[in-house]
Amino acid sequence: MIDTAMLMAAGLGKRMRPLTATRPKPLVKVAGQPLIDHALDRIESAGIRRIVVNVHYLADAIEAHLAGRARETGVDYVISDERAKLLETGGGLIHALPLLGEKPFLCANSDNLWIDGPTNAISALARRWDDAAMDALLLMVPHARAAGHSGPGDFHMDALGRLSRRKPGRVAPFVFTGVQVIAPRLIVDPPGDAFSTNIFWDRAIAAGRAYGLVHIGLWFDVGTPAAIPIVEAGIAGG
Repeated sequence: MIDTAMLMAAGLGKRMRPLTATRPKPLVKVAGQPLIDHALDRIESAGIRRIVVNVHYLADAIEAHLAGRARETGVDYVISDERAKLLETGGGLIHALPLLGEKPFLCANSDNLWIDGPTNAISALARRWDDAAMDALLLMVPHARAAGHSGPGDFHMDALGRLSRRKPGRVAPFVFTGVQVIAPRLIVDPPGDAFSTNIFWDRAIAAGRAYGLVHIGLWFDVGTPAAIPIVEAGIAGG
């Protein structure tokens, strides 16, 4: 069982301006609630009760929001403080590692919104996890179902679920949803203070220990203000 999660909530939200001029992106409302609450609802629905949240931009607002939510849910929200320097996703993981424990943990972005299909996506990741074979297990969505995503895709996946990178100049069939399970043993040897999680993925891919699982449900890339009404219409339409 996965009992700890990390929620990435430290970004500047530049693409979401002007909505992020006075509030952090995780507190931008979509379909009636802040983005961060959409993610937390889904994490908690999988039974995870300890959630590490990294903060940087307008960090006080996120901390206050989590304090209010904790009074309602009883969940343990632990702050990984990046006020001094924004560390990007990889650096954020290194910084938060002492708070995450020694077992594989869930990691999710706060600016992607997913809705479960017949099964809970996080529970499905936990069931698929094979500690002997994996260092990272990424939740993927087929490119054709990546609502709001305009890129050429991220990964290829073989019959066993092993991941490989998109080839230059090509379109890849799967898009990363921002949700993954990671083994702490992968979060080592940082190249600097601030860097992308891509460094860890590349190491896992090279070792044949990066896998994917296809999400059976809806997924939305909530990157810009223009995406919000599209996401809300998609949610309303199921």
